[in-house]
Amino acid sequence: MPGPLHPAQGGAGDARRPAIAVGDPMSEGRSRSWPQSVRSPTSDAARPTISVVIPTLNEAANLPHVLTRLPASVDEVVLVDGHSSDDTIKVARAIRPDVRIVLQDGRGKGNALVCGFAAAVGDIIVMLDADGSTDPAEIPRFVEVLLSGSDFAKGSRFAPGGSSIDTTTPRRLGNRALNVLVNMRFGTRYSDLSYGYNAFWRHCLAHMQVTREGLKIETLINLRVARAGLRVAEVASIEHERLFGETKLHAVRNGLRVLRTVAAEWSRRADGQSRSMSVGLS
Repeated sequence: MPGPLHPAQGGAGDARRPAIAVGDPMSEGRSRSWPQSVRSPTSDAARPTISVVIPTLNEAANLPHVLTRLPASVDEVVLVDGHSSDDTIKVARAIRPDVRIVLQDGRGKGNALVCGFAAAVGDIIVMLDADGSTDPAEIPRFVEVLLSGSDFAKGSRFAPGGSSIDTTTPRRLGNRALNVLVNMRFGTRYSDLSYGYNAFWRHCLAHMQVTREGLKIETLINLRVARAGLRVAEVASIEHERLFGETKLHAVRNGLRVLRTVAAEWSRRADGQSRSMSVGLS
């Protein structure tokens, strides 16, 4: 059995896309074809390849539920392990012998996803949690939104048809307040700022440029794809409770990280605008 992979650094680009458009996927036209306008520059295949990136840390008990529910259309599973002390890697290989194991080179979910993104080779990349809170059976809905012309399919627990079994009233109110703040500041129409279930064409990676640790990666990605003018469509999703083990989420700490992320991106945006004005005046 091949040993774990260590991630390489990915490239970057600055191709622009049309303005952001956030909508209910249930009301959008759907197509099973792969339109030329969204065809990946890395593949001429009739069907895009799909990679699923799953960060793990001691999730051996949950992986049987997650991995066995992956749709047959998934071509690659990249499991990014944060050096688990249980049988996470062993269980993953037993259930899915073709799984690619990547050992995280830092700490935290953000770093794990960055490592997974660098290792994934699919035309479409899906972010999926390992604790059973996000349902792999929803992946085809995300993919269909991308095939219909969107660059980024953003999961939302609060879009029509979505829900969360795991969200308390304080968390819901906090999320709503943060949404209002971000939508006003960044000109977006997000209904769910920090949900981690997303899918996107790999060209989006150049716009994410996620390198800093300590920030809320889901929020950071959402802000950067909006700032890049990518076409974003929200996909109604149902968040379930973690199946086994204790949650790694602390509501207050999580909210503060979201605020820090929003502040950092707003500062980055302001700096970028100032540099643009300076260049224009020189």
